[in-house]
Amino acid sequence: QVQLVESGGDFVQPGGSLRLSCAASGIIFSSAALGWYRQAPGKQRDLVARISVDGGTNYGDSVKGRFTISRDNAKKTVCLQMNSLQPEDTAVYYCSLRNRWGTDYWGQGTQVTVSS
Repeated sequence: QVQLVESGGDFVQPGGSLRLSCAASGIIFSSAALGWYRQAPGKQRDLVARISVDGGTNYGDSVKGRFTISRDNAKKTVCLQMNSLQPEDTAVYYCSLRNRWGTDYWGQGTQVTVSS
């Protein structure tokens, strides 16, 4: 059974930084596409960043230049480095994994709150 566990969410002031991590188990990690999504209360779940099997990346327009996604296949971990955080970044952040057969898996989410 695939499990995804996020960590690193916190309360941070505008302009600050956070690093989110997602640890995977029960999967051949190196063959999976990975992503981070976020959902604010009452809003749709939106793409934050994705990283492919070969390391290619894709970012949502609102986070380009501020966030960086990375993967470590040996540790079965995907991370999201978030810099220059703004109040609009406040949301629950979810780790996602898509295996080679197109099946999606989701973590439970971690809360990020940006406020002065």
